[in-house]
Amino acid sequence: MRLLVYEFASGGGLAGQDVPASLAREGAAMRAALVTDLLAIGCHEIVTTADARVRCGLPRGVEAIALPAGDRAREAALDRAIDTVDAVWLIAPETNRCLERLARRVARRGRTLLGSDAGAIARASDKAALGRRLAALGIRHPLTRRLTRDVDSAAAAAQFGYPIVVKPARGAGSDGISLVHHSGQWPRAIALARRAGGRSGVLLQEYIRGTAASVSLIADGRRALALSVNEQILAASPPFAYRGGRTPFDHELAPRAVAAALDACRAVPGLRGFVGVDVVLTESEVAVIEINPRLTTAYLGVRGSVDGNVAALAIAACAGDLPAAPRVTRSIEFSASGRIVSCEPARRERGAA
Repeated sequence: MRLLVYEFASGGGLAGQDVPASLAREGAAMRAALVTDLLAIGCHEIVTTADARVRCGLPRGVEAIALPAGDRAREAALDRAIDTVDAVWLIAPETNRCLERLARRVARRGRTLLGSDAGAIARASDKAALGRRLAALGIRHPLTRRLTRDVDSAAAAAQFGYPIVVKPARGAGSDGISLVHHSGQWPRAIALARRAGGRSGVLLQEYIRGTAASVSLIADGRRALALSVNEQILAASPPFAYRGGRTPFDHELAPRAVAAALDACRAVPGLRGFVGVDVVLTESEVAVIEINPRLTTAYLGVRGSVDGNVAALAIAACAGDLPAAPRVTRSIEFSASGRIVSCEPARRERGAA
């Protein structure tokens, strides 16, 4: 197949606009890793888009199409790129329904989407409604409430108790998320969430103390397969910031994290390809925080830790062929920019599926 990889931040989705340096680096790292793995399959022609301001770091043999500045010109160029390929792999934020709209766009143009369909993206990225979906399956999720005019800092403190997580109702990564410890931090946290989430609104959420982690999976639309449990390395709030991770995460609750992530995927039919489920591991339980219906930065560690081509496994899952779980052979620590901090033989992973 001829495949288009469209990574929004580094691939021209913000051409002509300001691109935060950290976001561009993270996006470029995911794009470079993914196209490298797709090339390694050996039977696909790989095309990607580019923002001329972002250093590519792409392997040889990949065709890069620069997207121009200006909304109409950029959208027209992207449409032309989509029309020249058989399938499209999207990496984009859920903010302002960006990923969802792109998925619908690919479907309208009759191309195969190597990832979750638009309906699944909409369901997974609606953080206000996700708790109800998870609760129906008995999955632990933090108490969540949408910010409204009748909810002030005093009312929120009475319901949640400090500290309180303030976040965009639809967003990606840690952008716009703050941990509020007292009423004086309230205005800044809400402003950050509104700026990051656009028109999606702001959520208030119970803070669950524990260790931040994620479960990386591949899904075929009905079923999911866990690849690894990953520790998340976060900077202190406010605001939160993702710094990288460690894969696999040898934690006593890793098997329960896998089980919770698989249950969470069942709550959202239509998830396909690579999927990430963010969790918090407390001393005694696992809480599911979010479902990411797309490639996540944890891919940078997962691809190096398992014995197999993760991109090939995800493509097979999109076609309805959910393969056996690859063996975890290495322990990887990586930065959000894609730098491998350490690599060593993996110990037995407690959370292996």
